[in-house]
Amino acid sequence: MFRLLFVLFIIIPIIEISVLMQVGAVLGVWPTIAIVIFTAWLGAKYVRQQGLSTLNSVQTKMAQGQMPSDEIVTGLMLLVAGVFLVTPGFVTDFFGLSLLIPNVRNAIVASVKTQMKNSGGHSQHFQFHGQHQQHNDFSSQQENPFNESIQSPHKGQTLDGEFERKD
Repeated sequence: MFRLLFVLFIIIPIIEISVLMQVGAVLGVWPTIAIVIFTAWLGAKYVRQQGLSTLNSVQTKMAQGQMPSDEIVTGLMLLVAGVFLVTPGFVTDFFGLSLLIPNVRNAIVASVKTQMKNSGGHSQHFQFHGQHQQHNDFSSQQENPFNESIQSPHKGQTLDGEFERKD
C-alpha cells in the first residue's frame, strides 16, 4: 500500500511536471496550457457520455434480472478515466483517454473476470421466470442467528409476483 501511495503522490507528479516542462519548451507556455485544458474538457465530455450509456446498460440488465458486473467494472474505469483527465498533465491524460476506448475497457473487464475466477470467488447469477438458475455454494442453505443450518423449503422454485411503483 505504501508503494502505491508513493507512486501516486510522488512519482506521477514528478513525471507530469517534467513532461509539461518539455512540451512547454517545444510548444510554448500558452499552447501547452490550452492543450491541457482542451484534453480535460474533451475527457469530461466523453466520460459523461459513456457513463450515461453505462448507466442505461446497468438499468436494462437489472430490469432483466441479470447482474450488471461488467457494467460496474466499466463504470469504475470511467470514474478513474475522469480523474486522470481532470488531473493536469499529458501522462495522466494519455491513461485517461486510453480508458475511454471501448476495446481497452473490454480487455480490462476480461482480465478482471479472469482474476476473479482464478481467485476462487463464487459467482451468483439469477434469471427469473422459470429460466436456468445458477447459485453459489451456499444457496441451498440459510444461516440463522444461532449458526444452525436450515434447509430451504423452496429449493429450485421460482417465485413470481407483481409490484407497483409509487413515485
